[in-house]
Amino acid sequence: MYGTQSKRDLALELRSQIPILRPSIHARRAHLTVKFQDLYGFTVEGNVDDVNVLNEVREKVRHQGRVWWALEASKGANWYLQPSISESQSLKASLKLSALANAVTLKRLIRKGIPPVLRPKVWFSLSGAAKKKSTVPESYYNDLTKAVEGKVTPATRQIDHDLPRTFPSHPWLDTPEGHAALRRVLVGYSFRDSDVGYCQGLNYVAALLLLVMKTEEDAFWMLAVLLENVLVNDCYTTNLSGCHVEQRVFKDLLSKKCPRIAAHLEALDFDVSLVATEWFLCLFSKSLPSETTLRVWDVLFYEGAKVLFHVALAMFKMKEEELLLTHHVGDVINILQRTTHHLFDPDELLTVAFDKIGSMTTNTIFKQRKKQEPAVMAELDQRLRRLNSIKLDDK
Repeated sequence: MYGTQSKRDLALELRSQIPILRPSIHARRAHLTVKFQDLYGFTVEGNVDDVNVLNEVREKVRHQGRVWWALEASKGANWYLQPSISESQSLKASLKLSALANAVTLKRLIRKGIPPVLRPKVWFSLSGAAKKKSTVPESYYNDLTKAVEGKVTPATRQIDHDLPRTFPSHPWLDTPEGHAALRRVLVGYSFRDSDVGYCQGLNYVAALLLLVMKTEEDAFWMLAVLLENVLVNDCYTTNLSGCHVEQRVFKDLLSKKCPRIAAHLEALDFDVSLVATEWFLCLFSKSLPSETTLRVWDVLFYEGAKVLFHVALAMFKMKEEELLLTHHVGDVINILQRTTHHLFDPDELLTVAFDKIGSMTTNTIFKQRKKQEPAVMAELDQRLRRLNSIKLDDK
């Protein structure tokens, strides 16, 4: 696709992908709830204010597209793949400065959003998926799907159970063709990594990857690099130990970054994992509108798993004053669900996530994980012993 189309053709394709939403005049006058399809085929329900926000966002996306095309014209089609400083210590000073300038430009650009038409290519290159794919024979994915066809495991049974529940009513995903493609990706990966196998939540992640990447094989490799390189180890294993660690780290970060909220939620006896577990396991794909989710993923694939903490903290920070007025756990959940479902402006979310939450280095989060791991493993071990004791008593 990218090797044959001209920049003009790509620009036209980008423009065609970003329609202006026009609710009827009756809806505008009456402020009625309206339904419309987003760029990836999902039916979205919102008010006219939501539509206006989306139109403003899409105008920004068109502007970003023009910025990317200008950079490709001046720096070359794959300018963002030039070696970074860490990868080329032998570069001369002038080239190091050039690489640094590119890295700074790229980070800023990605936080402002990758144009939808460029997203598959940029993700595949920058995430490491292309490199991972290059280490195996070209026929790897086709060979894998053929080899596992017809095999039944606990993972395949759970996948078959979850397929019809994955984004129901989507015009492609909720069809026999969509189910078959998603199944091949998920089953294939379950055999590639038997430690992970399949975990509920991955169906939503893989489904969204299919919509973005267009091909099963590219979606498969994006899923592989996500689970093997981008996210923390053991997040999707049978006991979800990595996910439990992430929740403890998040709770600790919330108390440091948003102390008033953390103290209030503790007084309500509210466990943040009630909402944050799904955010982390589904990478916000079930919570945020798809176009906002993919803006988060733009940054995730470039900057790493720390982005999940930035975004999760921002969800709470954006509604700080409202949350501080709550008296019941249910009120907290309702506020957060209402906020996430109507977060159509990714710039608003990401501005809070990176500017108001403040800096968090990957190394800082790594140290936090190491600090929390022993308690999580002890808790899981104790839980396993209790289960085994119950089984023995039943006998």
